[in-house]
Amino acid sequence: MIRGISFEIPNKYGRFLGEILKPFETDEYNWLVGGEEAYFIVDGQFEEALFAGAGEIWDGITLKKLLEDNEYYIIFQDLKAFPQGKDIVEVKTYEEFLNSDCQLVLLVVDSCFVSIYCKNNKSIEDLFKNAQHRGYDHVRYITDANDTRTGLSVW
Repeated sequence: MIRGISFEIPNKYGRFLGEILKPFETDEYNWLVGGEEAYFIVDGQFEEALFAGAGEIWDGITLKKLLEDNEYYIIFQDLKAFPQGKDIVEVKTYEEFLNSDCQLVLLVVDSCFVSIYCKNNKSIEDLFKNAQHRGYDHVRYITDANDTRTGLSVW
């Protein structure tokens, strides 16, 4: 069974999270933002943190605008999408993900390694095609057979 996709993005600043999530209806969800490490880039320089801290909840419209309209450098990032009106809870394992209302988990590790877990097969396919179209490296499906991740966090 396909769980999601993985790929590598360039290790530089840009609007990668917005690009990665382009085929997903980001604005239709509420997002649990992990307190990882990403920074705004202004005039080619690191500025303030992209997100203030762990456990922030963002509405999808605000998050989409932030990710598509700004440049930033990602070191570690954890984003989890929940349907509006549903309980937002931390999911730490794939089993917890399956048993929760969470619909998508996006993880970035060491600035370039991206893993996306998603419950909707059409969304997985669209995200896969988008990653290929953007020229990201090593785009592949995450399956029951090849998933080596033990938890759904970047730490």
